[in-house]
Amino acid sequence: MKTGVMICGHGSRSQSAVDEFKVLAEKLPAMLPSDWMVDYGYLEFANPVIRDGLDRLREAGCERILAVPGMLFAAMHAKNDIPTVLNTYAAKHGIEVRYGRELGVDPKMIAAAASRVQAAVDQANADLGDVPLHETCLVVIGRGASDPDANGNVSKIARMVQEGMGFGWCEVGYSGVTFPLVEPCLQHVARLPYKRVIVFPYFLFSGILIDRIYGFTDQVAAEHPDIQFIKAPYLGDHPKVLETFAERITEQVGEIPPPNCAMCKYRTQVLGFEAEVGAVQESHHHHVEGQGATAPGSNVADCVLCDTFCTGLCRLGAEPHGHASHVSKGDWHDHGDGNVHFHAHDHGHDHAHGHDHGHGHDHGHHHHGHDHDHHHPVYPHADHPHGPKSALKSKKK
Repeated sequence: MKTGVMICGHGSRSQSAVDEFKVLAEKLPAMLPSDWMVDYGYLEFANPVIRDGLDRLREAGCERILAVPGMLFAAMHAKNDIPTVLNTYAAKHGIEVRYGRELGVDPKMIAAAASRVQAAVDQANADLGDVPLHETCLVVIGRGASDPDANGNVSKIARMVQEGMGFGWCEVGYSGVTFPLVEPCLQHVARLPYKRVIVFPYFLFSGILIDRIYGFTDQVAAEHPDIQFIKAPYLGDHPKVLETFAERITEQVGEIPPPNCAMCKYRTQVLGFEAEVGAVQESHHHHVEGQGATAPGSNVADCVLCDTFCTGLCRLGAEPHGHASHVSKGDWHDHGDGNVHFHAHDHGHDHAHGHDHGHGHDHGHHHHGHDHDHHHPVYPHADHPHGPKSALKSKKK
């Protein structure tokens, strides 16, 4: 049976992030059996899309495809959107498509994270003088999701790195969706008795969110010149990351493949998210599939909300299709009471999203085609003062 490997990336409006993912995907074949064919694709924004990669594998004669999410943790993209694309493709073409685990909490990933943090510590010591780790605060910034499973895993990675290296204190923040976001997290850290803060984005690649993390770091650092804020590099194609990706692929053909997303809010009751058990599995990313990294929203040059970096303020509005893109014209209203609203043009789609999955990611799920009536569940803490609303004070005057 000829085997193909499909690396399913998220995609980005940032060309640098797309290029970095491509480099990682091109390094993986050397770590896999020589007769396996490897391809890749993106869920949204960038090209090639996942379907294109699957086409190339099928047309090359692959009878079995081992797919993996090119993502650190399993939230809605890995648990829902990518499986929907794979399920639909497998059913249409009658081909076996397996789906493996996300990178997750793994000793190799912790080692990669510690390596990036140590590099930042070493550089800071060289440039600014030695500061003991016991007198240094580590801040780990994750992506942020409407899924507490993924958010909780960021905290576990942070604790493993802190305890393993011996930092004096550790805080965890997120670039979007949940709380605390970067700026309120760093403002909190600035009140602690630490003169050096290492800010580590636990991200695979560059892009708008890395710009946001580093942008807020610079902003808070300017307000607290007595504290050294050190920006650590993100994971990138660290050798341990590549090793973990290769393991997630090969373990699928083992005697007992490990289960994916075991603590999934769609198939088990998770505190605060009980109503989302059993939702239908569907994806809404066809709206932005293959737009390319030059799509509107890839920079802040013409944004009426942000100045030097994307703060995520546009996520607060009812923006078309629920995707953040910089608002360049019209329909942004400040009501003078702290409530800022962006009134998007109505495309006739309801994107409140309330997925109805049968979940197991074995491609035997209940799923359906797109009728534009899909719904996202409302994130229960969307109004948290340290969440997305904290971006209101960054609005460009």
